[in-house]
Amino acid sequence: MQKDNSTHLQQFKSKAKALPYRNLFFLTIFSELSLRNKSMSELRQNRATKEWIILATERSKRPHQFEFKKMKRKKLPPYDPDCPFCAGNEGKTPQEIWSKREKGKWKVRVIPNKFPALVFKEEFLRETEGFFIKMDGVGRHEVLIESQKHNRSLATLALKDLEEVCLAYWERYLELKKSDKRIKTIIIFRNHGLSAGTSLVHPHSQIIALPLVPTQIRHLLEEAMRYFDDHGSCVFCDMIKEEISFEKRVIYQDKDFLAFHPFAPRVPFETWILPFSHNAAFGNISPAQAKKIARPLKSVLGELYKKLDDPDYNLIFRTAPLKDAEEDYYHWYIQILPRLSTPAGFELGSGVYITTQRPEVTAGFIRGEKRI
Repeated sequence: MQKDNSTHLQQFKSKAKALPYRNLFFLTIFSELSLRNKSMSELRQNRATKEWIILATERSKRPHQFEFKKMKRKKLPPYDPDCPFCAGNEGKTPQEIWSKREKGKWKVRVIPNKFPALVFKEEFLRETEGFFIKMDGVGRHEVLIESQKHNRSLATLALKDLEEVCLAYWERYLELKKSDKRIKTIIIFRNHGLSAGTSLVHPHSQIIALPLVPTQIRHLLEEAMRYFDDHGSCVFCDMIKEEISFEKRVIYQDKDFLAFHPFAPRVPFETWILPFSHNAAFGNISPAQAKKIARPLKSVLGELYKKLDDPDYNLIFRTAPLKDAEEDYYHWYIQILPRLSTPAGFELGSGVYITTQRPEVTAGFIRGEKRI
């Protein structure tokens, strides 16, 4: 058996050198399944969400494994005449809602989504259809265009430009909050890359205002409330203290924010950015605090861009629903989920994600360490 495993490992290494980076994770899983006498599995729970993940990785793996051949993105021009989000093509988009301008030129621009998930309607009906419940798709769906340049991203924007994007998030959040009393939840998110769900490569984020509180968000609040009732403290504040004390999962820290790879990540290199200042809702912070988000975002996304060759990712602002914005038990944060693997039948059937890399190792790799 030992000889067979050794042979298989050599074959794995040989194949890995010829594979694009993103395929490495799939091959890693298969390799580990056949090397059970050398590998260990571990179940970990996220204290904030109560979600379990399976950590399936060889304990002796080192960060240099991430230096295999990487998949290069197509080089983009600064301007694309066919792109509706590029400067000069404003006539190809719905009418502008909001913009930040400098010397007559826009720096950040917000428009209605041309193909919205939800739309504004005066009428709002909630009714039953036999056994089932339905209601009108009332809400808002906006696109925040982050730069005039077609070939920019949050990772490559200048810090001052990224500050304007973060301030725009905050201003649109507050405007949507007061625009319609039927709105219950505001979700700010960014899809970067095809596997993350984007349809246009020009740098942009999206904001959706919903007339309900989604089940997943209710669950997050309920678990945070349960922890607060049991311990008399915020689970996110306690998590910040634990991560600072442990150190090995931390990848960025300043006087306002902490960024780390969570103890129980859904995917390799998952990152959370938490403000030190306790607050349930993103909209409660000041304009100056909103601009400060640019620093950890620039650092985290910049390192992913450099170390993982600009991977696809989803970025989500995890903030309390509007009615819970003043509660003590919740704490807003930013979650970044690189798309280095694809959820399959087990994850979809169980809700338990399998991740192939220890967060202590991935964080060390991002910090530039060769081993933990």
